[in-house]
Amino acid sequence: MTETELNALLAGITPANEAARAAAHAHWASLAKPLGGLGRLETMLEDAAALTGSAEFDLSRRAVAVLCADNGVVAQGVSQTGQEVTRAVAENLAMRRTSVCQMARAAHCDVVPVDMGMAGEPVPGVRNCRIAAGTMDFTAGPAMSRAEAVQAIGEGIALARELAEDGYRLIATGEMGIGNTTTSSAVAAVLLGQPVELMTGRGAGLSDEGLARKVDAICRGILKNEPDPEDPLDVLSKLGGFDIAGLCGVFLGGALAGVPVLADGFISGVAALCAVRLCPAAAKAVFASHCSAEPAARMVLEALGKAPVITAGLHLGEGTGAVASIPLWDMALAVYGGCYSFAEGGIEPYKPQC
Repeated sequence: MTETELNALLAGITPANEAARAAAHAHWASLAKPLGGLGRLETMLEDAAALTGSAEFDLSRRAVAVLCADNGVVAQGVSQTGQEVTRAVAENLAMRRTSVCQMARAAHCDVVPVDMGMAGEPVPGVRNCRIAAGTMDFTAGPAMSRAEAVQAIGEGIALARELAEDGYRLIATGEMGIGNTTTSSAVAAVLLGQPVELMTGRGAGLSDEGLARKVDAICRGILKNEPDPEDPLDVLSKLGGFDIAGLCGVFLGGALAGVPVLADGFISGVAALCAVRLCPAAAKAVFASHCSAEPAARMVLEALGKAPVITAGLHLGEGTGAVASIPLWDMALAVYGGCYSFAEGGIEPYKPQC
């Protein structure tokens, strides 16, 4: 995909359908319960109606796409493990043995592991969408070329649209890539104009010394590359990872296909932020699942204008937070489709008092 082709696709993303949102809201209001009593469980279905254009739902087919990629900045000692762990987890994703696989089984959700750019040979059982065998170390220069960033976004768009064509009506996002909280913190710091120290956490459990190295690497990367905060592609290509770029595409693809995309934690939240900076109308496809324990996670959600349905201190990755929210969708749909109305119950409808 070229940048011109990407821009042409983004021009086709329409605003949210407010009539469908209003219809879903009216249906909730007709049910025999306190108005707005289910809180965000109600508004997320209203948002889904605004995305799909219909107040009727069938979200029985759902998948979690786990995008895997390696990051050259790992060479700066920003993680407690080496990038070989990315491959090891990808292999276990293919065998359906990881944390998200167990949670997905409970949530009746298919798992789609994707290689966006891991080091080494392709992993059997992992969808091959690789751009390159990992990004470059951004302390020495751009993590990837602008063309590679566009290509990765294009792969994510194609993945979301393919899942939609296959009948999936809910897509959870996940990722696996040692060093990707470093790339995410770098991208978020630039896009939000915030100090690196404020946007950077311990990831998978760094010591104080490790955290200092991580902050220093991000600062050096920003100084070296001089990313333009007004150009999300520039920031993404210079400081990001193939997983973030691919996830950015998944959100854009969800907006194009009319399929809700569940943001997992900090990393996929940053990807969603990139998507919305590229195309503000794509925000209609972004649904926040939880607020990660990473320090900047809430700031990213606030920048997106999204409220999570779960706050449980999760910071595992792989899409576990996004998948954990799916049963809440099922419960919301159960009430939305099965609860009796005020009229059916012979009850005077509640009316807003303020």
